[in-house]
Amino acid sequence: MAGTASSHRYFTQDITPNITTISKPTDSVKLKPTILHLGDDIRWNHDLYAELSQKFNIIRTYSTGREDCKRALQDRTWGDFVGMYRPFWNTGGEMGNWDAELIPLLPKSCKVFASAGAGFDWVDTKALAERGIVYCNSASACTESVADAAIFLILAVYRLFSWSCQAAHSCDPERFRDAMSNIAAVTHNPNHSTLGIVGLGRIGYRIAQKAKAFEMRVVYYDVVRMEEREKEVDAVYCETLEELLGKSDCVLLATPFNGDVLLSQREFGRFKKGARLVNIGRGKLVDEAALDKALDDGTVGAAGLDVHADEPHVNKRLAARKNVIMLSHTAGASVESHIGFEKLGMENLLGWLEKGEAGLVSPVNLHWLNRDV
Repeated sequence: MAGTASSHRYFTQDITPNITTISKPTDSVKLKPTILHLGDDIRWNHDLYAELSQKFNIIRTYSTGREDCKRALQDRTWGDFVGMYRPFWNTGGEMGNWDAELIPLLPKSCKVFASAGAGFDWVDTKALAERGIVYCNSASACTESVADAAIFLILAVYRLFSWSCQAAHSCDPERFRDAMSNIAAVTHNPNHSTLGIVGLGRIGYRIAQKAKAFEMRVVYYDVVRMEEREKEVDAVYCETLEELLGKSDCVLLATPFNGDVLLSQREFGRFKKGARLVNIGRGKLVDEAALDKALDDGTVGAAGLDVHADEPHVNKRLAARKNVIMLSHTAGASVESHIGFEKLGMENLLGWLEKGEAGLVSPVNLHWLNRDV
């Protein structure tokens, strides 16, 4: 992809495809710690990247696949790097998930992984922490974009815009007339209804702020109560997920995936009859077969899904429904988000170099960090 590469590329190309090897460094390079830049060139924050390249020796992986990555780590091709930098969430992940197969291959010198995106279901952050590596995400960079998309999906599930859109796109006059004639009898305005937000982090909080403009009441559930935030958006805390489900006219998932399905048949049974579901968290939070059944019997009245359980494959039964609106995991996709991803990753690395843990902007696994390795 287009971009300006760093002038500090201290490597030569190996005969093995997609593997870069370090050339013999100069004395000035030896004094710099090394970071591994995963994926494409940066595109926007060139001045900050220049600062990064002044303070770090930067090695590039480009589009290294999993097997090549494993071999490079095993052979110490990239040396004793102290950190990894992934500026975009749709590149630099060609090696697949960072899991029990890859993480043990990292050098002991590696202490920080600064990556784009809000979610981190593709990386075992606990395993990184146990190895003494802090993982930093970039959730704050895409907050505005994700929150806007969530509001779009909330409006869509109240007003069944999916039905209307599908009918118009079909170019079928009968489907058009059907939607135009019948949609008003089964749709509602969101004002004065209750939005139940699961996860009042940066994104959930921003959604709550925007939802107040539609005069929606907000309740939320989180593993930690956030009293300051709830006061600012006049939100009501629910002690349990079940309590939130029973109070909500629309349930919105804004929480990371920690390995467990959050909504399945049991939880859908706690929904108010006909309540809506919006998921901008992770697809695997929802049992899609159970959601399909809940839509069949009217337990769930409509669903808005930015994320899916088996991406890039979409559940065909859900996709065929006129009361389900889907996006292609693009809630956080905007130029502004990508500029922020790129910038925040570099700020984490520069902050760590200057102040250690105290300089990190967005660490997510410090509570597990093993500092004795």
